[in-house]
Amino acid sequence: MNKSELVDAVAEIAGSTKSNVEGVLNAFQDVIAAALQRGEKIVLTGFISLSVGDRAAREGRNPATGEPMQIAATKIVKIKAGNKLKEAVNLAD
Repeated sequence: MNKSELVDAVAEIAGSTKSNVEGVLNAFQDVIAAALQRGEKIVLTGFISLSVGDRAAREGRNPATGEPMQIAATKIVKIKAGNKLKEAVNLAD
């Protein structure tokens, strides 16, 4: 499902316009990104948790040449599914 399909589905379920849903979704994305930039953890209880973690510098290999290379340290987004989301996915089987 891409963003456009998500907007369509939410608009239909919520009985709202696609324009309103897209505005809310864009605002949601902005709020999440800003909170993670500040190092905050986002928890939607039972659904999903997002937090920022660190990935240490490490040695890797250039896939084209096989030469060793240094990969810089970076920040990553950690995503953890909550119980309700896990149960919903398992019911789909």
